[in-house]
Amino acid sequence: MTGPRTAVVVNPVKVNDLDQLRRTIEEGLATAGWPAPAWFETTKEDPGRGQAEQAVRDGAELVFACGGDGTVTAVVTALAGTDVALAVLPAGTGNLLAANLGLDSDPATGVQVALDGGRRRIDVGTVEDRCFVVMAGMGFDAQMLEGTSETAKKAVGWPAYVVGALKHLRDRPMRVRIRLDDGPPMPRRPRSVIVGNVGRLQGGIRLLTAAEPDDGKLDVAILSPNNLRHWVSLSLGVMLRRPRRPLMETYTAERVTIVSNHRQSRQLDGDLIEPGRTLEIGLRRRALLLCVPQPDSDPDLAYDASAAADEAQAWAE
Repeated sequence: MTGPRTAVVVNPVKVNDLDQLRRTIEEGLATAGWPAPAWFETTKEDPGRGQAEQAVRDGAELVFACGGDGTVTAVVTALAGTDVALAVLPAGTGNLLAANLGLDSDPATGVQVALDGGRRRIDVGTVEDRCFVVMAGMGFDAQMLEGTSETAKKAVGWPAYVVGALKHLRDRPMRVRIRLDDGPPMPRRPRSVIVGNVGRLQGGIRLLTAAEPDDGKLDVAILSPNNLRHWVSLSLGVMLRRPRRPLMETYTAERVTIVSNHRQSRQLDGDLIEPGRTLEIGLRRRALLLCVPQPDSDPDLAYDASAAADEAQAWAE
């Protein structure tokens, strides 16, 4: 068989039928004349980064990431800065990158996207030694994740996050200083600070309307509602895609530093990280080669495969 060497990094906890997943991927690749992939399962100690790094050392040219947001983020961290492509196979309930790609929960869809050849080189955000591709945040967004049980997520999917959000609507705002690039510190009392590479949340809600994944900029949203009426007003502004959204400031930057007077909940791409007083976020331009749907499917990240070759060459140079 001819075709690129591939590997699958899978979180077995997030997959209901691992044997069926294996058949779907291997049969899809075989139909296209591609060789069978190597398989790597994540563990509690390693959610996917080490497995993806091993796949790269073994010669993989494309890696399928099958799991929740934590699995995808771990694989992204391993592949950033390489010429190895990432294909996302959604599992679990969050899957923020899959939502921005326009992928449903059928792994066969993700396999077909990889086979169709759409590729896009996109920016990745960085926090310490980890990468993210969708959003990082401090405050309410991470508290919402903390307040959502795994049982509820398995039972009803992403709407379970609404319950987690309701638990924290009346919490006190943070007291933070936000520095964008080399600008002066901006004192704020927000409920949440979200730094995004793309703009779409679960349910098709677009928080950051101007965010582009390859523009060399991170988009920053500072959300400052103080009561229930504020939350309703802000939520309506976001859902109705109004150009002006009350109690929400937006900026762009390549580096963002958020410093709070207390430890705060923090998240990367919908996956909780250790709480802390500081969140320092950087950017690696066009560091990730991503399998994306062809343009006629019209998701936010759809891209023409012919243009991907030009971007790959520019990255190499």
